[in-house]
Amino acid sequence: MRYTQLGKTGIEVSTITFGCWELGNDGKWNFTSDENNIAVLRRAFDRGVTTFDTAEGYGDGHSETVVARALGGIRSHCVIASKVSPSHLRAADVRQAAENSLRNLGTGYIDLYYIHWPNNDIPLDETLGAFLRLKEEGKIRAIGVSNFSLEQLKAAMAITRIDAVQLEYSLLQRAPEDSGILPYCAANEIAFTSYSSLAKGLLTGAYHLGKARIAPDDFRAERRLFLPEHLSKETPLIHLLRDIAGELDTSIAQVAMAWLLARPGMTTAIVGTQRIEHLDDNLAAADLILPQEAVDRLDAVSTEVLASL
Repeated sequence: MRYTQLGKTGIEVSTITFGCWELGNDGKWNFTSDENNIAVLRRAFDRGVTTFDTAEGYGDGHSETVVARALGGIRSHCVIASKVSPSHLRAADVRQAAENSLRNLGTGYIDLYYIHWPNNDIPLDETLGAFLRLKEEGKIRAIGVSNFSLEQLKAAMAITRIDAVQLEYSLLQRAPEDSGILPYCAANEIAFTSYSSLAKGLLTGAYHLGKARIAPDDFRAERRLFLPEHLSKETPLIHLLRDIAGELDTSIAQVAMAWLLARPGMTTAIVGTQRIEHLDDNLAAADLILPQEAVDRLDAVSTEVLASL
């Protein structure tokens, strides 16, 4: 595992963050059990992951309680991020949400606290004012925003220092490059965190080359990238990932993650799982350095595929 600084905060994070959405048991993912997921979290920590990303909205706080059970004895060695939901961005609601998350997490502070999604009906200065008060009280250490546009990020920066930005980013979603957010973050020393780093499983090859199928009641069935016509158009990229993985004697997921981790401006990539074998495979990407020729091929084919979708 490699480590880096979270913007200008002085907080050190692992370059792979464990994503805890699946642990919320909210009916969207095939859930295993809390006991299994606690074991997976501890395995991640033992393999060098220090950074864990959850939210009050992941199972109405259930994910946070699982994180607390797994990491309680090693809390001081971990960086825990959580998020406040868009319906809770009034000042009083921010405070209540933070207090609830602190209780769920069994901790006195949250290392990185995000606005999960913007809410244009609530003034941003009211929300961030509440964040600043929580920071002054030592209840949060750093302030982040998630799913913000570049304009919204600039508006937030005009109010206070934003320490981290979280957006969907992968070989199948490169909007952070096109929107200018990645260069802006780099220029302003704002940490950048990717979610859906493996495109909700598509960049493992399981849905193109394996036997995995999306069930009709799976929330991903209605997501654009999982529609049958788009799965077909994505095939050239998956085939290229397979070929490069074969050349390097590694996995498709590791190649996709290594490409992402090497992007200019990247700080840490979020990836979640409930299976130890998938965790171990994902984490090996932290040590994989792709040849420039492979990066160039992936850039080109990714661009072509995205243009066709």
